[in-house]
Amino acid sequence: MGEGRHCELAVSDLPEERNPLEAHASFITKELPSARKALETETIGSLTLVLAPAASQHDAWRRAIAGDLARAYTPKRVNIAAGARGASLDRVLEYLRDAPGVTGHYVQAHD
Repeated sequence: MGEGRHCELAVSDLPEERNPLEAHASFITKELPSARKALETETIGSLTLVLAPAASQHDAWRRAIAGDLARAYTPKRVNIAAGARGASLDRVLEYLRDAPGVTGHYVQAHD
């Protein structure tokens, strides 16, 4: 298990469009470098990317990113959480921060 502090990286620059391909491409181009930089920091042991809620057609690319990053940066933990800011998302983030065996998952918070 990777040791080190937990980092939450808010991703707020994805297209609001319904097209998951555009959102995925935007994430890869604009946000992936920041995620990799955080994961390559020696003091970071786990990372949760925090995304805005999206329709279910975005689930596949979000799950794939979470799994691919988790495999690439093992033993560090990588997860993606999505939802509107509020109590439900806060509970998901708290769980992921303190769940040492959970990595490579996409978790949606629902109010």
